[in-house]
Amino acid sequence: MARVRIGKVRVNGKPSDPQLRQWQEMVERLRREPETPFDEQWRLFARLAAERSPEQGPLPAWWPAPERIAESNIGWLMREIGARSYGELHRWSVEHRAEFWSRMIQRLGIVFERPPETIVDDRRGPADPRWLPAARLNIVDSCFQPSACTIAAAIGREGSDAVETVTYGELESLVTRVASGLREHGLAPGRGIALYMPMNLECVAAYLGTIRAGSFVVSIADSFAAHELARRLEIGGAQAIVTVAELERAGKRIPLYDKVIEAGGPPAIVIPSGKRHPLRPGDRWWPDLLGDDTPHPSVAADPYSTTNVLFSSGTTGDPKAIPWNHLTPIKAAADGHLHQDIGPGSVVAWPTNIGWMMGPWLISASLINRACIALYDGAPGGAGFTRFVERAGVTMLGVVPSLVAAWRASGACDGVDWGRVELFSSTGEPSNRPDYLWLMSRTGYRAPVIEYCGGTEIGGGYVTGTVVQPASPATFTTPALGLDLVILDEHGKPAPDGADGEVFLVPPSIGLSQTLLNRDHHEVYHAGCPAGPAGDLLRRHGDQMEGLAGGFFRAHGRADDTMNLGGIKVSSVELEAVLGSHPDVAECAAVAVQPEGEGADRLVVFVVLREPREYGGLRLELGRLLADQLNPLFKIHEVVVTDALPRTASNKLMRRSLREAYARAGG
Repeated sequence: MARVRIGKVRVNGKPSDPQLRQWQEMVERLRREPETPFDEQWRLFARLAAERSPEQGPLPAWWPAPERIAESNIGWLMREIGARSYGELHRWSVEHRAEFWSRMIQRLGIVFERPPETIVDDRRGPADPRWLPAARLNIVDSCFQPSACTIAAAIGREGSDAVETVTYGELESLVTRVASGLREHGLAPGRGIALYMPMNLECVAAYLGTIRAGSFVVSIADSFAAHELARRLEIGGAQAIVTVAELERAGKRIPLYDKVIEAGGPPAIVIPSGKRHPLRPGDRWWPDLLGDDTPHPSVAADPYSTTNVLFSSGTTGDPKAIPWNHLTPIKAAADGHLHQDIGPGSVVAWPTNIGWMMGPWLISASLINRACIALYDGAPGGAGFTRFVERAGVTMLGVVPSLVAAWRASGACDGVDWGRVELFSSTGEPSNRPDYLWLMSRTGYRAPVIEYCGGTEIGGGYVTGTVVQPASPATFTTPALGLDLVILDEHGKPAPDGADGEVFLVPPSIGLSQTLLNRDHHEVYHAGCPAGPAGDLLRRHGDQMEGLAGGFFRAHGRADDTMNLGGIKVSSVELEAVLGSHPDVAECAAVAVQPEGEGADRLVVFVVLREPREYGGLRLELGRLLADQLNPLFKIHEVVVTDALPRTASNKLMRRSLREAYARAGG
């Protein structure tokens, strides 16, 4: 077996640095003595990490064995092109983008009614290329390539430990019935069909059936209130909506159909749940929509035909409406194939919603890769979901940081066997090291966490990890294959390692948006961008990122989540990582306020406590943490104890809402 170089850590033989060697010895001991308390593991890891010089880069908690590299999908691609290292592979993927995407389209088995004349026509420049010119396809056809008897979905429900399975043949039959019903009722082709429902089997079928019939999905998270639902229905141009009568989460019933009525929504297709209620005139029950399952050709279209309208998670004004097309799922599937290592035999779970990009991502990344989707109809924060992961045989478990924190705090994973989990992947917001070391410890450090950061306008990730590189908690290891990035300081110059800056992407790539429904795309993503170090055209993304030694990256939240305390710029995420380590703090949010509407930023900390306590001294305790671990110039203006922190449908912290609420309260 050829040796693959992955930075400074040798995958054959002994590791070259003493801290990693000590950590490896701890991991070997844990596999013999799994009852070792996690606090002991974290203390050792934190001490070893602190002993390393910045030039060494972060301490890996996981490293790939040679056979893991060889058997991975990235290992296949490296052999295909003759790359001797991962760095060489990534350079090839951005220097030969057409060849990279050609190989991925072939590897994924993308089905065309008419193949493209070429992979990309870039005569209009990198901001506006034409991918797969002259092709005709319907991306849903690429989701049904395994045999009909292969398991396509494993389904669990809150309150039950049973796991149902659905084959590819059964799922495609249901998708066909949706497509037929839409045509029969005049809702296809070319119509906008909103989905406002949980991520269940009917949601997957409605999503794929709508696209197969030549219409497009308007994705709306089921957590939105009626007025937010109404805004998105209007912006997305929805002419019908699929919803459920009601859903149950953690024992609470949520009447979604009532919200559709309150929003004045278009004709509704309602999935029964619980007691049947009378419907509005013109609405119909789900079974009455479904047509027959006689195979009918998918509606093939230009690759740029809209398949899905999704919305950004803005908190003021109208949200950006971002159209996906038949190209976007190719990006999602390629990322899943390479970075999450999804393929036949994989069972993929990622608690999400169809209104957040990870819902459509999950469908494409699983089914185009011939894997099984694990769908849980219920709240994922408790033991019911963690048992489902075990019973469904999940191999790739997607998470968001707040979910991991909830599992750790509540003991939801106690007694659960995650022996089949091969890797975790995390997105949504920056994570923290203790929680993510704890997550890896749940599998005895067999499974790494693949950090994954991107956006709806990317169709996937721009910075991530791999199973062929070491993994250190709460860090990334590479730009996504087929994409490149630069990190620029406030003067538009490349930020050195150890200093954070704003991320800009280097286009083009399949998946990158080229239009918006209700914004000027050029103004949002390109206007005012500096040129790249090599004179490249850049694309704005808005994240703050720090490059670390050894090729690692650390996220510092959005560029607008920074503040100036005592003349020093600091990100909210950096403050929260320290404040969140207080034993009484379950969650926290750090926001900058200007009490007089101008002048110096003042730090207000919102906290959710694990248990009720006298919190008169909490401000002093948190202030000492900041002084000890970050900077004594960082002073806390006020601590506000709250029951919960506001979050978007994609689980991102709404710091702007906290600032506005604080101002309204006279702070």
